[in-house]
Amino acid sequence: MPENDRLNGCLSEIELGIVEREATPQLFMKLGIQIHLAGLSLSNTVTILEIFGVERTRSTVHNWVHKADLQPEQGQSPDHVAVDETVIRLNDEQYWLYAAVDPDTNELLHTTRKPTTNKVLAQSFLIEIAEKHDVDDVPRTACSSRGHTRRMRLVNAVFLVDGSHSLQHACRRHGFDCRYEQHGNRNSVERIFREVKRRTSSFSNCFSNTHAETANEWLRSFAFAWNQLI
Repeated sequence: MPENDRLNGCLSEIELGIVEREATPQLFMKLGIQIHLAGLSLSNTVTILEIFGVERTRSTVHNWVHKADLQPEQGQSPDHVAVDETVIRLNDEQYWLYAAVDPDTNELLHTTRKPTTNKVLAQSFLIEIAEKHDVDDVPRTACSSRGHTRRMRLVNAVFLVDGSHSLQHACRRHGFDCRYEQHGNRNSVERIFREVKRRTSSFSNCFSNTHAETANEWLRSFAFAWNQLI
């Protein structure tokens, strides 16, 4: 697919219905969101918009991204799920980034930021994946963030883990099919981790003086853009 077709497709997926009283035409708002999430810093994004006569501040573009509330599509049914955890730094604080990738498509299935790493947090990460995607054939009861209980029956998937003892334990704890794999299909998740860490390092203004939940929103937005452009 030509690059411009993929960009147009991504722009059409960005919904801005919740953005009210905004003077900027939505086309340029979507363009600003997309090119920032695709890799440009906020400063360079503002410069590109100025070419089209749209003069906005970095904070304005930053707010567009978060108001759009972008996130990866749910309900995927992957045969394999590569999961991993790595350290990232936000506002000079250390956090753990958990991510799940479909190695067959290189799509990001789920990302979340945790304050540390342990077995309990690894288990909650896997449960979040099961709630969002069809990855398990065992019927289970899940409690959503709003407190509603629902039944799930999901398709079986093999979880690919490396040396993370917490993720291996979480897979066994919940009966997920788990396979140790250091390279091979895990290369996709490692490549994405490198890109996320590059973005949080090079474009740290995405996270400066923001709350932790804002960082989670940005990571979900990044996952959305990544999936649109791979």
